[in-house]
This record gives sequence, C-alpha cells and structure tokens, in this order.
Amino acid sequence: MTIHLEDFFKSFVPLFVAIDALGVLPVFINLTENLKIEERRQVITNATLGALVVSVVFLFAGRVLFSLLGINENDFRIAGGIVLLVISIADLGFAGYRVRANQGTDIGIVPIGIPLMIGPAALTTILISADNQGIPLTLLALLANLGITWVIFRRADKLVNLLGAAGARAFGKVMALVLAAIAVMMIRLGLTNFIQGS
Repeated sequence: MTIHLEDFFKSFVPLFVAIDALGVLPVFINLTENLKIEERRQVITNATLGALVVSVVFLFAGRVLFSLLGINENDFRIAGGIVLLVISIADLGFAGYRVRANQGTDIGIVPIGIPLMIGPAALTTILISADNQGIPLTLLALLANLGITWVIFRRADKLVNLLGAAGARAFGKVMALVLAAIAVMMIRLGLTNFIQGS
C-alpha cells in the first residue's frame, strides 16, 4: 500500500491536537512529582501501552462496542471528566489520593494513559479518521503520536529539575486547578451534547 504524506498528515495532525501531549505534560508532572525516576518511567511505559491498547480496540471495534454497550462519545467525555475532577480535587489537598498515587506506579493506565493521553477527544478523532482516511493511516498516525508523547513525557525530568522542588509543588497546585477546569469542560461538553441530542 502506498502512503501519501498528505493523507498521513490528515490523520496525524488532528490526533496530535486531540492528544495534546504538551498540554497534559504539567498534569503528568503534578501526578508523578514524588515518584523516583525509575518509577516515573514505568508509569510512562504503562500509560503509553494502556493508551495504545484502548486506542487500537476503539479503532477496530469502537462503533460496534459503543452500540453493544449502549454508550457514546459523550458518555466517555462525562466519565473521563468526573475521573479527572476527583483527582484534581484530591490533588489540591482535600483527600488522600495524591499521597497514594505518588507512592506507586498504578496511576500509569488510569488516569495518565486514559483519559489524559487518550481521552474522549482522541477516541472520537480516531473513529473519524478511520472513516475518512482508513484504518492503516489512522493506526500509523496513532503510533507516531503515542511515540511523540512517550518521548515528551520521558523528558519531563528536565522540567522538574529546572523548576526545583518548591517550584514544582507550586506549579503542581496551579496545574491541579487547570486539571479541574479541563474536567469541568469535559463534563459540560458531554452534558451539552447529550441535551442537544448530538
């Protein structure tokens, strides 16, 4: 099969925007700031593999799965928003999740892999891209984007070193507020689309 660069970018660019690795990097730093380097790298690997598995399943069986379960993209958007909102509230010091999360690597798949790396927007983009550009190009674009995301997250240590311990904590608190805003936005969009019947 011949792959045209223009067709590839038609799949790659929207997915790159939907994944927004640079945008979620501060949240990743916030969630993993107390992990050792080896643990953080394990989280990155777990998150990337988890995101890949979920994405591939949706790429090949997303619409069928939605139909069988009686759910849609808006349901995922609302659920993902609720998960992120709970994490952000806990991260601001109102619950104990933050301490537990920073003592292990179990946060790799959820919430970092899903829904931070691959959230409702990315899943929807994958389904649309598969319809418009075909499964092979969409799969290639997905692999390229997750590879880029993996590299960006692996470089997060440099940003942490640049900020210092106190700066990283302060930055993390600000990002927890941003994460809460993102969560509210996801819930709002999901509810709005549900009410409008889209």
